[in-house]
This record gives sequence, C-alpha cells and structure tokens, in this order.
Amino acid sequence: MSAIAPAPLPAISLLARHRGPECYRDAFCAHVPRAVSLSEFIAAFYSSPAFTPERMLLHLIGKGANRTDITALADGQSENFAAWSVEAREDHAILLRDFQDRTCSWLCVEPVENGTRLWFGSGVRKPQGLAFRALMGFHRAYSRLLLKGAVRKLD
Repeated sequence: MSAIAPAPLPAISLLARHRGPECYRDAFCAHVPRAVSLSEFIAAFYSSPAFTPERMLLHLIGKGANRTDITALADGQSENFAAWSVEAREDHAILLRDFQDRTCSWLCVEPVENGTRLWFGSGVRKPQGLAFRALMGFHRAYSRLLLKGAVRKLD
C-alpha cells in the first residue's frame, strides 16, 4: 500500500484556487498503481470504514448520508452530501464546503505514469486560537487515516 504523505498544495488544487492565504490549507497524497476516476475515489473515500464514524456522528446532528447519497455525489448527480455542498467540481477534482462555510474538503485524482496520485486536502476559514492549534495533530492523523481508507478500497 502507498504511504500517505503530506505535500505542498499543488497548483491543480481547487482548494488553492478557491480558498486564499487567510485560510489554513493542507494536502496529503497517496499513489494507487492503476487508473482511478474521480467518481471511484469519491465513492471509496466516503464509503470507507475509516469514514464510518464521521458518517455516524453526522447522522446525530441531522446531516447523515447513506450509500445512495455517496453514489449520487460520486456520479455528479447531487450537489449536496451530508454536511457539505459542492463548491467546485472538475473532471479530476471536487471541492466541498461545510454547511457553516467554515471548512472545506478537496479530493483530486492526478494521472501519473504508473497509476494515479490521489489527493485529499482540507481548508479552514480564518483559523484562530489555542483550540485550533491543539486539534491540528488529530486533524493530520485523521486526514491520513481517511486517505488510507480510500486507498485500501481502491487497491
């Protein structure tokens, strides 16, 4: 399995184009040794066992989603998914913002010579305070876990 690595936000990132320097932004990438479509990546990411606890928590606040919702988002048939809505979408990438417009998530597939580079990034609007800094270690570990879960489903 590919190692999950933090990486500078690439120029192809919808996160870089839609969320400015006033936002916290990060990116993680992994390699899959085959061609992967954006639809496949979205489906694998949001249906992975790693994302299941978050889906359950979202159900508790009335923002849940099921496999039908995942498929609709992956296939471009829906602009909404759980607590997020599509802010931007291209053939290779999607940017989702949360219902409070405080955070966003970016997923991208980048064809490379020996497969596909998968990207996952997050943005936080105007991050401030000790609580934000205290949660960064958890956020980075969780981001890696989520991307690893998608990679496992795609391998």
